[in-house]
Amino acid sequence: MNNTAAKEKVVKLHFYVQDLRIGHASATVCEVAAGSLTAESPFGFGSVHVLDDLVTAGPEIDSRPVGRVQGLTTNADLSTYGVAMNLNFYLTAGKFAGSTLSILGRNQVMDEERELPVVGGTGAFRFTRGYAIQKTYSIDFEAHYAVLEYTIYATYDTKIGESDDDVEVAEF
Repeated sequence: MNNTAAKEKVVKLHFYVQDLRIGHASATVCEVAAGSLTAESPFGFGSVHVLDDLVTAGPEIDSRPVGRVQGLTTNADLSTYGVAMNLNFYLTAGKFAGSTLSILGRNQVMDEERELPVVGGTGAFRFTRGYAIQKTYSIDFEAHYAVLEYTIYATYDTKIGESDDDVEVAEF
């Protein structure tokens, strides 16, 4: 084994998600399933959505694109707006272009700030762990358009993938 020590770093990422909701002419979110209780539920329980939203450096929709967020959300709470999130942030600009960050967890959407777990990623973010703070920057119900602000703190290993010297290989 090589004695090259792992080099962990923490990165803070800050960006905005342009969320063009169902009903918007250029919607990037669509409902793909609904449960037997969805229509009667005040919280849309059982509704499943797929999204492919633009990620930008600033809150304006025409600010510099830095990636996409793609995934599934499910209204998963009978008593409030609690959403199960499965999101992949695909970064297309800057030092981490081509890498992804994965978020998986519960989003209590009516809270001013929501904390979500970062559970992994690809590229520079292999074996990443951390958390994201999501805030609603703005929302226009008539236009079916929201801007979500994300601040993500992610710990990643700068040495992962350089070689297999420190990796135990299992033979089958």
